[in-house]
Amino acid sequence: MNFERNIQLIIEYDGSNYCGWQVQKNGVSIQEVLNKAIQKITKEDIYITGSGRTDAGVHALGQSAHFKTQTSIPINKIPFAINSQLPKDIRIQDAIERNIDFHSRYSAVGKIYEYKILNSEHGSALDNNRMYHIRERLDIDKMRQAAKYFLGTHDFTGFSSVHSSVINKVRTIDYSDFDIDGTHIIYTVRGNGFLYNMVRIIIGTLIQVGKGKIDHEDIPMIIGSKERAKAGPTAPAHGLYLQKVLY
Repeated sequence: MNFERNIQLIIEYDGSNYCGWQVQKNGVSIQEVLNKAIQKITKEDIYITGSGRTDAGVHALGQSAHFKTQTSIPINKIPFAINSQLPKDIRIQDAIERNIDFHSRYSAVGKIYEYKILNSEHGSALDNNRMYHIRERLDIDKMRQAAKYFLGTHDFTGFSSVHSSVINKVRTIDYSDFDIDGTHIIYTVRGNGFLYNMVRIIIGTLIQVGKGKIDHEDIPMIIGSKERAKAGPTAPAHGLYLQKVLY
């Protein structure tokens, strides 16, 4: 089929009920649900391609994906049409006409992630699946100091999953900091790319700094060691949000 249009979607989702972004045999994925919804409205054999994978339980405020189609639905009507076929925990927030060569993954120049922590004694019923609850009081000043050490270009081998097959693990981070709103702690990190589990390992390490289990001044040594065992644990998926994909 000769596809004539290339449509980019900006997608928000709560990942709690899904096995992640990518189609898998062991559960329902965000990509699978979107494929079925778009196929219903276009009557075409559509396959949507995302900017990258998000794990089971990870959320998105602005995931980016694209699909090629011959549908004549006006661009401003596409979000309404697709949303009519989606569950309430997946929403299309925008649709953009792109040139035929645009690719959600390969055209991207960076991403912004957020990680949300609830630092309180009793937790929250409403935020149970959307924030990582930590009872122990965290030293946010030390965490902020530690976060600055991730800025710049580094080999992040020690902050990637041991199962990662990526050979080049050098990445550049140009923003790494925290915002505090009462008991809510939000870590934001922006970079030109991220390895598998990289953000969750970074925040897991920063949490250890906040608990006094890792000295903030040891972060450069941990990065330089390239040893996964020296970094902190991988933080839970449900606190992580893909905020935006940069083009």
